[in-house]
Amino acid sequence: MAHILCSGLLIDMDGVLVDSTAAIARVWSRWATRHNMDPTHIVVLSHGRTSLASIQELLPNAAPETHLQEDRWMERAEIEDVAGVIALPGARALLACAPPAQRAIVTSATRPLAEVRLRAAGLWDLVSQLVTANDIQHGKPHPEPYLKGAASLNLSPKDCVVIEDAASGTRSGKAAGARVLAVRTTSDDASLLAAGADWIANDCASLHCSASSNSKQLVIEFPDSEIPRLPKMR
Repeated sequence: MAHILCSGLLIDMDGVLVDSTAAIARVWSRWATRHNMDPTHIVVLSHGRTSLASIQELLPNAAPETHLQEDRWMERAEIEDVAGVIALPGARALLACAPPAQRAIVTSATRPLAEVRLRAAGLWDLVSQLVTANDIQHGKPHPEPYLKGAASLNLSPKDCVVIEDAASGTRSGKAAGARVLAVRTTSDDASLLAAGADWIANDCASLHCSASSNSKQLVIEFPDSEIPRLPKMR
């Protein structure tokens, strides 16, 4: 078993705690169709980023007001579509094993959308610290989200472990100065390693978290080798 010692966990939401892949794909496909774009490309490009950042990149010649209007459309559509949104294996156990003061969820979703998905997945009761798109100026892969996450726990990023499923989030965690444990739920090993992941496990069910003999530290254990699962987004 591999062992990681840390003071806090900074955990991404979609693709780590919550399986929202199908819902995200449905909404972004609708958006792509509205703009005569390739849905498959759009779904992959938008993964792990704020919807506004993706819209700005996809509509580079549109006015800022248009970007905001499109982003509001996206938020409404995603809030209304929670069919099939469930907790991923091991998500509840991971949140429950770490004291609330030592864990934060750091997501590219807006706060209203994050609450809707976490409630749909049956995880809302375990939410303590929550950093969302509403709390930042710069989304992943910028370091700000995970810097804010560490600050919410009154910890230095270097004392935290980020748990991520996307290359953009992995880059964000590394840029913030944290170590990153990536999971294979939506991305392949090559893209996660290229983004700087320090370790890779299949999903939260592969992880065992406990308090060390020093109650201020957490120990994360996971298999040194396991049969890799295939990611949902390829």
